Amino acid sequence: MPRPDLLERLAVQTAERAQAQLQRRLRTISETQGPYVQSGGRRLLAFCNNDYLGLARDPRLVAALKKAADESGVGSGSAHLICGHHREHAALEEALAEWTGRERALLFSTGYMANLGTIQALLQRGDLCVQDKLNHACLLDGAQLAGATLKRYPHADVEAVARQLCSEGDRCALLATDGVFSMDGDIAPLRELAALCSSEGASLMVDDAHGLGVLGDDGAGSVTAAGLNQQEVPILMATLGKALGCSGAFVAGSSALIDGLTQFARTYIYTTAMPPALASAARCAVTLARGETWRKEKLQALIRHFRRGAEQLGLPLMPSQTAIQPLMLGDARRAMEAAQHLEAQGLLAVAIRPPTVPQGQARLRITLSAAHEETHIDQLLLALQSLRLADAPV
Repeated sequence: MPRPDLLERLAVQTAERAQAQLQRRLRTISETQGPYVQSGGRRLLAFCNNDYLGLARDPRLVAALKKAADESGVGSGSAHLICGHHREHAALEEALAEWTGRERALLFSTGYMANLGTIQALLQRGDLCVQDKLNHACLLDGAQLAGATLKRYPHADVEAVARQLCSEGDRCALLATDGVFSMDGDIAPLRELAALCSSEGASLMVDDAHGLGVLGDDGAGSVTAAGLNQQEVPILMATLGKALGCSGAFVAGSSALIDGLTQFARTYIYTTAMPPALASAARCAVTLARGETWRKEKLQALIRHFRRGAEQLGLPLMPSQTAIQPLMLGDARRAMEAAQHLEAQGLLAVAIRPPTVPQGQARLRITLSAAHEETHIDQLLLALQSLRLADAPV
């Protein structure tokens, strides 16, 4: 028999997804101004941006990037371990380590690469990796890349974690969890997980992509907000492309962790370092996120305002206290129609459908930002009211 053609198989799978009305499509943004985006010739008020503190277009970040680009050029020119590690990278790593209360930090080009590289460096074939079922895909992929035994527990179920760890007591074990879950917006039970890891001799890794900048007294994230330190959460990953408004990621922890990742994290070793100008902008963002506490306070006020309004309207809002505010609609077609209805009214909120979320759990993933005003929230609530969502499943 002839060998199956890979591209033909991919085309069939793509057609099947399109037939199920689950096909993903690109949207081109031509301009951004505050919470507004220009797309397809229309100005839309966006509620799908992860720029939680409204820093992405801050003129001070832009100035920092331009100044560093004038001095160092655009590209870094090489991997960190060749000649691509510039002083801007080193300064950013120091700032991130100090902010998160860690000995050191290590930069990665993306959060996906940070999680893949870290888990692959830590785990070996036959080790145990226990993860929340709602973890981001890159955490799951990291365990599979390492060849570890992957066990997934029901969302935020600490008792299930205990059973899984106890059943494999003779293996090296890593417990990995999102700090803030990207599709549900809720916060992991970090204190309970940390206590369990301590008693079971497992290492705890927290992906705080959606917590850094917005949780904790100085915005240091969900781990700090839970009152946990480096010993209790030895592996911390967070991104620079959400609340900090830039791009890239880092892992923070002990000197031993960072030394080990420098030697064994393939996604760090074998890739070009991020542009030094981008690192300079990110360091500026760290300073602003820590110093301008009004951004975090305004965001929290907007979250409370939105949730009060949604409750009054009987909207099927999921129980989140973070900037991620999902409206559970269940049916994928219904979620798409809701997103289209909002866009017709000048609002951009993305429908999240399977396979990103489980079957029957399609939703509008609404995200709020310090760039929004209360009038923007009221506009969104009015549009959602016209959708008549009160009878949707929670």
